[in-house]
Amino acid sequence: MSNQNWRAPACVFTMALAAACALPAAAADSEQDVGAEMGKLPWQAGPATGDVGSRSKIDIPEGTRLLPEANGSRFLELTGNLPEQGDTVLVRKGWWATLSFEESGYVKDDEKLDPDALLASLSKNEESANDERRKRGMPTLTNEGWIVPPHYDPATKYLEYGLRLRSSDSPQPIVNYTMRLLSRHGYETVILVTRPETLSQDVQDLHQVLGGFKFNAGETYGEFRPGDHVAEFGLGALVLGGAAAAAVKAGWFKGLLVALAAGWKLGAAAVVAGVAGLKRLLGRATSR
Repeated sequence: MSNQNWRAPACVFTMALAAACALPAAAADSEQDVGAEMGKLPWQAGPATGDVGSRSKIDIPEGTRLLPEANGSRFLELTGNLPEQGDTVLVRKGWWATLSFEESGYVKDDEKLDPDALLASLSKNEESANDERRKRGMPTLTNEGWIVPPHYDPATKYLEYGLRLRSSDSPQPIVNYTMRLLSRHGYETVILVTRPETLSQDVQDLHQVLGGFKFNAGETYGEFRPGDHVAEFGLGALVLGGAAAAAVKAGWFKGLLVALAAGWKLGAAAVVAGVAGLKRLLGRATSR
C-alpha cells in the first residue's frame, strides 16, 4: 500500500535546460550518474502484461516501460522525489506516471463535486503547508488553479483533476494530473507527471494505456457486497488528499500537514521532474 506524497522536481531533470541549452559539466555528470542508476532498474518493456501491485494488472503497450512496485521507491529517489514504498512506475514518450493502491474501503460515488469550493480548501492553507515543506528542505509550491477541474465518470469509476502549480526552484509551470480509479476495497491513484503544453495529448495517451488496466477478479467496484468496509469519505475528500486528509477528524488543514509530514503523496501537488531529461536517460538505460 502506498501513501499520497508531494513530489519535488529533480535538478538533474530541469526541463528548461534540457530544452534550451547544454548542461553544465557538473549537471551533465550528475545526469550520467542518474542514467547509470536508471539502467540498473528491472524495467519491463512492452508489449507485455505486468502486475500493478497485488490487486491489478496492466497491458504494457509497445514503447512503454513498467517498473514493478518493489523498485518504484528507487525511481522516485533518482528523480528527486521522496522515496516511498508501493509505487508502480510507467514511462512512455514524454511522460511518466506512478500507480499506487490505497486500501481505504469502498468509496461511495454519489457526492456532487464543487470545484470552486475544493480549490478554496486547497488554497486556504497554502502558506502554512509551504512552511512544512521548508522544514523538510523541499521547494515551496504556489497553487495557480485548476488546469482541469475535478470530474467523475460513473461509467469508468474514474475521478480526475489537474492543478497548475509553480515551484520555488523552477520558472517552469508544473502540472499535477491525478486520477483515482475506484475499486471494491479502495482506489488506485494514478499521478501523471508532465508539462502544461503537452497535458492534453499526454492525458489522452494515458487513457489509452489505462485501457489495458484491470483490477483482478473480486476487486472491481461492481463486485461490492454488503458487509464490505465502506470508506468514511467521498469523492471530494479524494481531491483533497484521500484517506490522508479524511483520517484526521480535527480538520482538513491538520490532516494535510500530518499527511505531508508522513510522506503522503497528496494529489494536489505531484511535481514534474523534467520529463525531457528522463526520456533521454531511459533511452540510454533501457538500450542495454
